[in-house]
Amino acid sequence: MKNTSYIFILLLLLSSCGDQTAPSVSDLVASGDLEALRARKTEISEKQREFEKNIKLLDSAIATKSGEERLPLVTTITVEAKKFEHFLELQGDVATKQNVLIYPEMPGTLQRVYVKEGQQVSKGQILATIDDGGMSSQVSQLKTQAALAKTTYERQKRLWEQQIGSEIQFLQAKSNYEATENAVKQAESQLGKSVIRAPFSGIIDDVIKDQGTVVSPGPGSEVFRIVNLSDMYISVDVPESHLKGIQKGKAAVVYFPVLGDTIISEVRQTGNFINPGNRAFSVEIPVPNKKGNIKPNLTARVRLNDYTSENAIIIPQSIISENADGEQYVYVATAIEGENKAVVKRNIIVTGKTQGSMVEILSGVSDGDKLVKEGARSVKDGQNVQVLNGK
Repeated sequence: MKNTSYIFILLLLLSSCGDQTAPSVSDLVASGDLEALRARKTEISEKQREFEKNIKLLDSAIATKSGEERLPLVTTITVEAKKFEHFLELQGDVATKQNVLIYPEMPGTLQRVYVKEGQQVSKGQILATIDDGGMSSQVSQLKTQAALAKTTYERQKRLWEQQIGSEIQFLQAKSNYEATENAVKQAESQLGKSVIRAPFSGIIDDVIKDQGTVVSPGPGSEVFRIVNLSDMYISVDVPESHLKGIQKGKAAVVYFPVLGDTIISEVRQTGNFINPGNRAFSVEIPVPNKKGNIKPNLTARVRLNDYTSENAIIIPQSIISENADGEQYVYVATAIEGENKAVVKRNIIVTGKTQGSMVEILSGVSDGDKLVKEGARSVKDGQNVQVLNGK
């Protein structure tokens, strides 16, 4: 009924304020002049907006004078300065520097395999042996010769010290002894290649060659794959724009979607080279693997702490608005009086980093300010409001 009255009054005002010499709307419609119709529509629309604005002002004044003012209902939040940490989100894969294929160092038949897949082994543990082709017998003969050469040398040395015998006999005995000793060491070194040992402690991930297989050094003759799952890490590429923020020791949160597990770590190493292809540098994050369920090449989501403020103003992003000039603002509830009535003031703000649904405020809001939360989109600068939560 009230709206109908407004429309009736509006039509009366439009008809009374219109140019009496101008043709009526009906005459314009009958004339079919498109430009004239558009011009009249624009004129009437402008007058309508002006009348509606005046009607709202009259309604507000009438409500205030009659004690029937209906204030907008809002809720507020109190701003508190606190620690703020921003995290850069990246994706990487788990890797280990101790994930190697073990090759034989000498040709021969794989005489015996001592381990099986999944077995835990220690550094230096014997994994397999290769038929040495009689080399062990040769080593035994050389050791016998070396023992005789040593005895001969020691006797010649005692005689030479007593000035018995010639110097050439002493030197020949010494040279023969040293030559046989070197021959024994070389033969033992060659014989040692017939034994395949674990280069580090880890797990036998794969036994590639079966016992009895003929093997030889070189590609295609891998015997084992050994992996150390206790020394895992993740390498991620960080954009060069974060070079100052990402440093050694920075906190890192690692999440494994497949496992549904999260671990806390830190940056162990940052690369010293910017890749020209993607304008990024590498960052290495160690991954503790106490449960043993983290495997190489497992996908991980990494959150790196690139910014920390110990005394920051943080507010929900949902209460921030933007004006036609691109400026961001919030409403601050001030002069809160009895019955939780307040006045809202629009403050232009400067924002910093965003983390989730929260935004850091660099200026425009102070610690202890009460910001309009619910109802922020329906209030105006300087308007009286009713605060529901009384905060």
